[in-house]
Amino acid sequence: MNHIIGAKPGVSAPAVKWLVVDEDSAGQRLDNFLMRHLKGVPKTHVYRIIRSGEVRINKGRASAETRVEAGDEVRLPPVRISEKVAEKAARPAPGREFPLLHEDDSLMAIDKPAGVAVHGGSGVSFGVIEQLRQARPEAKLLELVHRLDRDTSGILLVAKKRSALKHLQDQFRERETGKTYLALVKGDWPAKLKVIDQPLHKFLLPDGERRVKVTTPEDPDGMRSITLVKVAERLPGATLLEVTIKTGRTHQIRVHLASNGHPIAGDDKYGDFDWNKALQKQGHKRMFLHAWRLQFNHPVTAERVALQADLPPELQQHIDQSRPHD
Repeated sequence: MNHIIGAKPGVSAPAVKWLVVDEDSAGQRLDNFLMRHLKGVPKTHVYRIIRSGEVRINKGRASAETRVEAGDEVRLPPVRISEKVAEKAARPAPGREFPLLHEDDSLMAIDKPAGVAVHGGSGVSFGVIEQLRQARPEAKLLELVHRLDRDTSGILLVAKKRSALKHLQDQFRERETGKTYLALVKGDWPAKLKVIDQPLHKFLLPDGERRVKVTTPEDPDGMRSITLVKVAERLPGATLLEVTIKTGRTHQIRVHLASNGHPIAGDDKYGDFDWNKALQKQGHKRMFLHAWRLQFNHPVTAERVALQADLPPELQQHIDQSRPHD
């Protein structure tokens, strides 16, 4: 954010800016494009200025889903952010590489650790993608193909070319990818319950935090959500599940499993508070949800790629300790 002389102390003075979309940004959604250029501006504010029509593409109104094209002129309205936020945004993320599961000219797949957000925003100044960009300054483009919750570990795809990004995102949208997670849930999962087909409804808590709940098929804001469940192992008081999602809704696995009476171990949003507390005393301090397997068609060769990220040591250790010993 430019600081203009004569601004009020502690606030950066705003001014209208015009940005011309370059080749590398072509095809991006408008909301994602703006977040890259309005560092330090809260997400809610970015969506507000789009909705109000203050953001224009080639002098016309646009929605958050609008894809920007090379050569488009994007009007950014004056945006005030405090010096504190501006300084934070200007400070680069520490460069960091993550364990690689696959890499080629088009994409990379990393094994994301738990506790790391995939990108900055909503109280987090940086995430995986900002750290990767900092670690690889020579990379022309690094963009998240999909997302994982901060507390979920496992396979995360990053595109290195705009064409690969679009190709892979289309596959996720068209449900052509295979995504299987490992989740440890409370209690004895019923063997007959193999398909959960319950619509989900997103809402905000008074403090602005996102939450999701199961709703009815009649709910106009409900989104059809399908989760396939297979028992991997039964443990005392818990079940290890292989969970394959056919739709990629926010918090889908967490809400679907919890709403069926079997919350995920360590889930601080939808979990069983008392059970989580007991698990913490045993040294289990994180949510037991891991993006274990991912299949997709390679954006260049069209070959099916199958990746697997083994359980992190702390989750494997929990399983080993939970097994009944002779």
